[in-house]
Amino acid sequence: MKENVIGYLFLSPSIILFTIFLFYPLAKSVYLSLFITDPRGKIAEFVGIQNYINLFTSDQFFTSLKVTVLFTLLTVPSSIVFALVLSLFTHNRLKGMRIFQFIFSLPIAISVGTASIIWMILFHPSAGMFNYFLNQLGFQSIFWLSDPKWALFSISLVTVWMNLGFNYIVLLSGLQGISEDLYESARIDGAGRFRILWNMTLPLLSPTIFFVSIVSIIGAFQAFGQIHIMTKGGPIDSTNVFVYSLYQEAFINFNFGSGSASAIVLFAIILSLTFIQFKITERKVHYQ
Repeated sequence: MKENVIGYLFLSPSIILFTIFLFYPLAKSVYLSLFITDPRGKIAEFVGIQNYINLFTSDQFFTSLKVTVLFTLLTVPSSIVFALVLSLFTHNRLKGMRIFQFIFSLPIAISVGTASIIWMILFHPSAGMFNYFLNQLGFQSIFWLSDPKWALFSISLVTVWMNLGFNYIVLLSGLQGISEDLYESARIDGAGRFRILWNMTLPLLSPTIFFVSIVSIIGAFQAFGQIHIMTKGGPIDSTNVFVYSLYQEAFINFNFGSGSASAIVLFAIILSLTFIQFKITERKVHYQ
């Protein structure tokens, strides 16, 4: 009993913080999703599951969910692959590699707001660097953020760059955790570089890749800052992901009940995707 009390005393700061900033907001969202609220967030009328019915029968829900899935497909695989390639090239101990490791890790230190402003300048239709190089090569300028055909791709490009630092650091740490003795044994047995990569490095790195993929998918479904700053869900809802649609419903239209219902549905979607990944993808993970 004494040990349990001491243990809970050490855990109490974390429990209090989780209760205030996680459990209470979650319970409050579930509660609000059953009501209609006024613009001040006060309870106006109990409607039960009507907010959920309205959400699942609206075209906006499926449109934003489609955009979110497409955004996830554009950002998650590419960010993991780019980070894996960079970590493979820089995990050796050659002189000067620390400089490249520092450079490739820099995106993690840049805030969403700062990164969005930097990329907005690069995407500028007349003064941006991207269109300048296109014009030099004889191509026409592209309206990166105002053209529905290019807006989601542009936001995805920014997101891949923003996620690169975290993914790179995690994958590089995973590579450095693989014993050099295993590589030496494989080389003695006559294994080439590609065979070592495919049959040894990737299987031993699979737990790290699995972790990065789960975190990246959750982050993609929660993406908000760069979209809010750069496109505000436009043009023509081409970048209106689920979280931004939720934000508009709750904090622009002041429908906190339906906004809370959207938040609970988003939570259920992310939880389901994570569960599916653990049930299916984890079977291919090789733990030492």
